[in-house]
Amino acid sequence: MKTDDRKRTTLDLMQLFEGYVRNYRKINLNSMHNRTMFTKREIDYFASLGEMLGFESFVEDAKPDLERGRSRPMDLAWWKYDARVDEANYIELVLHLERENVWSKDEDTIEKLFSKTEEGYLPQHVIGIQNVGDADRIDTLNDLILQKNEVQASDVLMVYRYVGDEGVERVLGCRFDGDGLVESREALCKQDEMGYWYMGFVEEMRK
Repeated sequence: MKTDDRKRTTLDLMQLFEGYVRNYRKINLNSMHNRTMFTKREIDYFASLGEMLGFESFVEDAKPDLERGRSRPMDLAWWKYDARVDEANYIELVLHLERENVWSKDEDTIEKLFSKTEEGYLPQHVIGIQNVGDADRIDTLNDLILQKNEVQASDVLMVYRYVGDEGVERVLGCRFDGDGLVESREALCKQDEMGYWYMGFVEEMRK
């Protein structure tokens, strides 16, 4: 993989989050699906989205982890190819995405997104979709992201999913840049009469 000094690809991560929320019913997850199926379907959604945007999508791709001395998998990577710049190599790792169901692996998810790696594998954007035990855990994880991203300086979208006090699954999208938290937006995840999961933004579902 190769990088250069040209202008980098810019993605609107909050727009991607909005699309994720509004299209969630189309992912076709219902009450009979297990956690593995949730992970697979959501990764497949973003893989297809990357291809529609003109990138090369790879599921279970890998990048070097210099601290561990071995490669570590990426749940999903979007690579940019442009033969005008380099006919033999991808010129940019546009996106690294991780999706994790297990609460106890929340810090490991962040470690994967911000691992020390070779220059050509530094992602311009990262997305983490992480189930957490409760809302209080989010502040701790956001502090860790701010610390890690001081070095990597990626554009970051973290999507936190947790069950609120009222028993409804809540979905919080937080976007960071190299300077800190930029914005956040909250959605609810519910089941329709057929048992299929769908999402809607809080301000819209209250109408």
